[in-house]
Amino acid sequence: MSNQCKVNQELSDWIITQRRYLHQYPELSHQEKHTREYLKSRLEELALVPTSYTGKDVVADLHGDYPGPVFAIRADIDALEINEETNLPFASKNVGYMHACGHDGHMAIVLGVAKLLSTKRTQIHGTVRFIFQHAEETVPGGAEELVKSGVLDDVSAIVGCHLWEQLEKGYVGFKEGPLMAGADRFEVTIQGKGGHGSMPHLAVDPVLVSTHAIQQLYSIVSRQLNPLHPAVLSIGELKMGSSYNVIPDKAFFTGTVRYFDPIIQQSIRESIQTMLDGVCTSFHASYDWKYEVGEPPLVNDPSLTSFVEKEANKIVSLEQIVQAEPSLGGEDFAHYTNEVPATYFFLGIGEKGHSFGHHHPKFDIDESMMIVGTEILSQAALTYLSAKE
Repeated sequence: MSNQCKVNQELSDWIITQRRYLHQYPELSHQEKHTREYLKSRLEELALVPTSYTGKDVVADLHGDYPGPVFAIRADIDALEINEETNLPFASKNVGYMHACGHDGHMAIVLGVAKLLSTKRTQIHGTVRFIFQHAEETVPGGAEELVKSGVLDDVSAIVGCHLWEQLEKGYVGFKEGPLMAGADRFEVTIQGKGGHGSMPHLAVDPVLVSTHAIQQLYSIVSRQLNPLHPAVLSIGELKMGSSYNVIPDKAFFTGTVRYFDPIIQQSIRESIQTMLDGVCTSFHASYDWKYEVGEPPLVNDPSLTSFVEKEANKIVSLEQIVQAEPSLGGEDFAHYTNEVPATYFFLGIGEKGHSFGHHHPKFDIDESMMIVGTEILSQAALTYLSAKE
């Protein structure tokens, strides 16, 4: 398959340099101080004036030579608490932290757009707003804070992209409508009655109650929901007891719910409580629980998605543009899609047999796809902000 991207080798090399530097200095959500300072320095070199809406983000406006709307482009900047195992020569120097989701590449891509478009002000009728957003990996995330701080108040459209290992290398994936799921969290404490392991009849065993409850909760998606409506319920944490021969008083577990349809979300939430009521009653136990609504579903604007996809075809061949498969992963870009016309697309970096997956200690990106992302975003911005006849 031929890649028809109009590669600017000098720009591509510069983008790779930015990514490799940023990869070496990952910082956790809400702690991206060094990252912010580096981004500000690069933007100032391009004669842009960086500012911040929350004190934790970096935003810069590139004003064209003519008036017009504001077209925003977003990159996420935080890293993960993962000990890197890639053995790359530019591996993380911050032990225990790693850019294991591609945010280093996203920053480099958008810096590349800023560099490219800073030489094309005479073609721009309006403003390109570069949003380097903090804390994508947490709930609540940086997107929600930025929206509340007014970063989109004068924005007509916003676009973002993700280097995506679930999409084969070289392809670019677009999808109108729901692309990424809403991501909620719940936690449950089962209250039993502790006792000696040799006398379970005198206790109310929260271990037994929890295992029954978890099995029942897993049946919600498989047996209560229409299989044509995607959803996931997963338990990720389970804590109980501290001694092999003691029945504990309490057990604790947490989980996540993923969904595209708010009606499905509500149905799952109600079913969790119904099942906890039934299981605990049957074992003479009690429970407390909390359900936290997280990031909403990411729903792409059909018109803007179609527009960016057509602009992408000016950069890559038609055969490289595919329908993106929806993901039950969460992405706080969803907060932007709830406010203004927005679209989010995938840049394929997957390689069969050689991929580890996002958030893995050996995760790495295909750097050749960064220039593709830069040129697609640049092309979309230039056309959107072109002179209208």
